[in-house]
Amino acid sequence: MKKLVIALGGNALGNTPYEQLRLVTETAKPIVDLIEAGNQVVIAHGNGPQVGMINLAMSTAAAAKAIKSDMPFPECGAMSQGYIGYHLQNSIQNELKARGIKKSVATVVTQVLVDENDPAFSHPTKPIGAFYSKEEADRIAAEKGYTMIEDAGRGYRQVVPSPKPVDVVEKDMVNTLIDAGHVVITVGGGGIPVIEKDGKLLGVPAVIDKDFASAKLAELVKADALVILTAVDRVAINWGKPNQTSLERMTCAEAEQAIIASLENAAAALRGESGTKVVK
Repeated sequence: MKKLVIALGGNALGNTPYEQLRLVTETAKPIVDLIEAGNQVVIAHGNGPQVGMINLAMSTAAAAKAIKSDMPFPECGAMSQGYIGYHLQNSIQNELKARGIKKSVATVVTQVLVDENDPAFSHPTKPIGAFYSKEEADRIAAEKGYTMIEDAGRGYRQVVPSPKPVDVVEKDMVNTLIDAGHVVITVGGGGIPVIEKDGKLLGVPAVIDKDFASAKLAELVKADALVILTAVDRVAINWGKPNQTSLERMTCAEAEQAIIASLENAAAALRGESGTKVVK
């Protein structure tokens, strides 16, 4: 038996709650295949599109006086964890039941500790929410003060800080549920980012990258493998560009080179260089 952490990309979950429920109903089948084969499965997921849309919807509703106030970003993350987790646990539970497998599925609303001095707080890079045209991005940036960047040739999106995960606050509970044989959905959207101050945990306006959070989770639960699923067939370098190259295998040295290139591109994008414009 192997312990697997499976991370689902937020962009792979569809653009609406209705599309998401339909997609995760299909996603549940190969996940349950792994469970039926005797593996312990822990599920993480992204929330970039979903948390951005929740945040924008709440702020727009507040501006229109339809609700009394907007929703702080950590709470938006918690809301996305709740409804994505519900769809996943509902679909997986139904698939388990259909196959006669007696297992419980639980979603843990998860806080992830970050360093308040993480330089990411000064340099927002994590794309969230829907894609917009340049004109729409300019208007939203002017109206709401958001930072908008061109993202992978697909349009402009809002970016927020993306600090690195230091620890998973609920790791003991997650391990207890895993050891009891349950299927656990955790660190949804990378987890709700919190800092520790004066002995208390405080939510901060950011989104932790789900791949980093999933890797930290895999480390903490001592997983045998981390599987990252996205809306594309395989990992590619130079995504959306004429020299895009799909990768089936790569060495550690090649991965390090790709990471360095990616960081250099991100830095250039923030400076408005290399044809990638930043709208503030």
